[in-house]
Amino acid sequence: MSLYLLFDVGNTRLKWAAVESTQNIADRNKKLWAYSGSISSKSLESLELRAELSDYIAKTLPKPDAIGYCCVAGDAAIENLQALFPQWKDSAWKQLKGDSPYQGMRTLYEDPAKLGADRWAALIGARALSSTNTLMINAGTATTIDLLGGNGVHYGGWILPGLSLMQESLRSNTAQLPLAERTDTAALQASFGISTNEAIIGGCDAAQIGAILRAAHLAKEMHHPVERIWIDGGNAKILTNEIQKFPELNMLPVESIEGLVLRGLWAWLLQNL
Repeated sequence: MSLYLLFDVGNTRLKWAAVESTQNIADRNKKLWAYSGSISSKSLESLELRAELSDYIAKTLPKPDAIGYCCVAGDAAIENLQALFPQWKDSAWKQLKGDSPYQGMRTLYEDPAKLGADRWAALIGARALSSTNTLMINAGTATTIDLLGGNGVHYGGWILPGLSLMQESLRSNTAQLPLAERTDTAALQASFGISTNEAIIGGCDAAQIGAILRAAHLAKEMHHPVERIWIDGGNAKILTNEIQKFPELNMLPVESIEGLVLRGLWAWLLQNL
């Protein structure tokens, strides 16, 4: 039995997981990962925190046969990541990039090298779970919306500021607007806001859902009507709840699922060992 270690280095969080060769990529069990964790990506900048992370992982799991990773946090983060385990220097390190080939899939991106590695990994993860026309939404620091056809073709997508970035930009670039806080009242709001806080939360939510609705309509116009929506990322539960309010979307299978990037890394790694 082989063990594979996976790293998803995002702008905000570093997520990691280990899987065994006996496991099934299409398994949707929440306890899929044999070992997993998440920390701030900025931890890689600290020698002390890198040492703590390295020590923790090395003591938690056996030596992996291969280590797969994708990174959108810059070259310095990659260098710090690869320096974590000098004791495992003979383990194969494999980096997934936006232009990394994956059998059964291709992208229509003009320059695949500029496609975010995390977006490509998430699309591979979605493909591993279903072979239908899919909207893949990653609701993190940025919100990305991508259309993946049942034929395995990635037709492109959109990138917009995530919920937190939208709210923070209003606070940073206006004289009187505060940083909004998501309360139970704001979260359940289905009408126009009657306070500044509700207006900001509701407006940012509406912008995200509006983009998803437009993407679904566009996919239909392209003759690839959406049959399923996968949502991953820190704001996945918020967007999943908001989607339920729209008949055009809630008739579709909409599922918030954690670790699609890691799942895609896993699928890609198995093709490249």
